[in-house]
Amino acid sequence: GECDREKGLVYLQAERRDKPMQETYLGDLKTGKLTKIAESEWGYGVAAHSKNHKQLLIGTGYSVGDSVFYLWSNGKMNLLYGKPIENRKQGEQVPLNGLGAGVFSPSEKGAIVTTSIFADTYSLGFINFKKPGELSPIKLNGVVHKGMGEMENVAHLKDNRYLVTFNIDGCSWAYEGIFDEKKLTMNLKYVLVGREPFDSGMIEHLDYNHVEDVFTFSFSTATSPTQIYSIEGKQRNDLSLHTNEKILGIPDSLLSKGEDASFASHDGLRVSARLYLPSPKLGFKGTRPVVYYIHGGPQGQERPDFAWFSMPLIQFMTLKGFAVFVPNVRGSTGYGLSYTKHVDRDWGGQDRLDHVHAMTKVLPKDKRLDVKRAAVVGRSYGGYMTLMQAGMHPDLWKASCDMFGPYDLLTFLDRIPETWKPYFKIALGDPSKPEEKDFLIQRSPKSHLHNMSAPMLVIQGRNDPRVVAAESEDLVRELQAKGKPISLHIFEDEGHDVLKYENRVTCYNAITDFFAKHLNP
Repeated sequence: GECDREKGLVYLQAERRDKPMQETYLGDLKTGKLTKIAESEWGYGVAAHSKNHKQLLIGTGYSVGDSVFYLWSNGKMNLLYGKPIENRKQGEQVPLNGLGAGVFSPSEKGAIVTTSIFADTYSLGFINFKKPGELSPIKLNGVVHKGMGEMENVAHLKDNRYLVTFNIDGCSWAYEGIFDEKKLTMNLKYVLVGREPFDSGMIEHLDYNHVEDVFTFSFSTATSPTQIYSIEGKQRNDLSLHTNEKILGIPDSLLSKGEDASFASHDGLRVSARLYLPSPKLGFKGTRPVVYYIHGGPQGQERPDFAWFSMPLIQFMTLKGFAVFVPNVRGSTGYGLSYTKHVDRDWGGQDRLDHVHAMTKVLPKDKRLDVKRAAVVGRSYGGYMTLMQAGMHPDLWKASCDMFGPYDLLTFLDRIPETWKPYFKIALGDPSKPEEKDFLIQRSPKSHLHNMSAPMLVIQGRNDPRVVAAESEDLVRELQAKGKPISLHIFEDEGHDVLKYENRVTCYNAITDFFAKHLNP
């Protein structure tokens, strides 16, 4: 949560295990005392605090883009923008506002927020605390990047200086801006990240020391582990590299930076994608078998980030001779609110058809690829989509790997943490309503996997609180009973991920060896 290191104060959220309730606290790091600020089944997140901590900017939300902001002042919550769910009529549709990040203005008389009100790909807005319910646009000057993407965040640096970040084609751009509160303009003065040498990658974390006037940040690319840099100087041109991390034993020339492979889907919608091919220096001959990699979320995005689970696996597979196709289909973040909302209450619908279109109409045109030797793999929602592909489109795949993906949406919704259930009733479906229960059954992989023909590997963490191990165990037991070629690998000391180094080595090898056996790269 939000932290004031100088005063030793931190804001945090805690989730109840016994009921759908999230509690927000102020923690004093010097005394260890916790003071409850608010509680709600939806959760209240502290976006920012005033200098004296007597005022807080607090946000809550019900689904992506449906947010409410409050000004907490001396223990009282005052509505700033949005319509609380308890004030809505049954079935009432509220216009989305896309409120995300929020910070206090220099005068602390208002808030600067990111919002989709003025641009679907998000922009800055201003809320005057004396005029709640009114959101004014902030004019942004000095943008130099180009490409598809969205505004990501705004953060306060010092006085009237702010950090504004963007996600453009999956890559990070960060600007230092000067805010004029009277004119409501944000003048982006310096590009901190986005141009060389900080291009084609992703900021992991950025910190600003307002005393030393120094930016320190960690940055990763598709071919480089996380490095730590600092930027200082009046013109922000004094750069320092503090680490020299390498992928041990593998020259950079053997890694794949990937290439743009975006395409128009079945209904004309642009889908961003990248294709990672083996380096020519590896010496592979002929067309390459395809591994189709599907990200999780579903409202997430695959980005050029070696610190994430996916990219080392993608690189490892290219080293073994596979071409890896990585789409960000509708429902992904990074391309505006409307694009992200496509998947709400449509799991396994139009996004599934994006994948089918890529496999049947787009990739076959690339003469470097052999789509008749193709496998599909994904984690979490990507695992769910892998199961849907294997069950509904078995003719497309020679092998599949599901990593902790929901198998039966009814049992999945019953087994998720209590604090997740209110959100999923809105974003996915409510099984207590007969018509929605029927929809959830129809969109469950369980209803289609009797059609599966290609071998499947299932990977699961025993301690997963989101997609519990029983989901994968049910999947494997029921399909084995039908005589399907399916196997299960459970990591006893992992949750909703594979984090431990030894386990990752085992996991990467298991997936790659499995695909090599069935695709023959």
